Amino acid sequence: MKRLAFCTGAAALFAAAPALAHTGQGDVSGLAAGFLHPLLGLDHLLAMAAVGIWSALALSGRRVWAAPLGFVAAMVVGAGLAFAGVGLPLVEAAIAFSVLALGLMVALRLPLGAAAGAGLVAAFALFHGHAHGLEAAGGLTGYLAGFVTATALIHLGGIAVGRVLADSRLGPRLVGGAIALTGLGLVAG
Repeated sequence: MKRLAFCTGAAALFAAAPALAHTGQGDVSGLAAGFLHPLLGLDHLLAMAAVGIWSALALSGRRVWAAPLGFVAAMVVGAGLAFAGVGLPLVEAAIAFSVLALGLMVALRLPLGAAAGAGLVAAFALFHGHAHGLEAAGGLTGYLAGFVTATALIHLGGIAVGRVLADSRLGPRLVGGAIALTGLGLVAG
């Protein structure tokens, strides 16, 4: 019964209306702004949580860290590209699609393996990092430290949720489905 309540609550949270973090307004810089960026944008929050959830559901042992670490590393590269003025095409569309795809990975417990999973989430993370880097108008160092820290914490939270859901057949489907539906809304919007 507790798991059903948890899954229902998580699904309701994940199905909330999107609040994108990329306003393009104002000068954002420093550790606090970087830390808040992934937490205030539902697109980033869901994608990063889904990486952790999927890792806990589909990988075992130390391999559970492969996708989160791959995500963080590629996100830093993407931020560096943006800060250096190197553009990527369709950044917002790729971020929206990543929420959809990662939600489906959770719902299906997609058995990709550590290397393939890390590679796929790294491709998504490049775009997430690029969006973060575009926001870092006042300098990248503090901002980078902030969003890397927040991302790691979101991944850890996702892993914890994934471990709770691991013994449930319905839980991952509900949570992953809610994330995927939110991603579909982002893609369509």
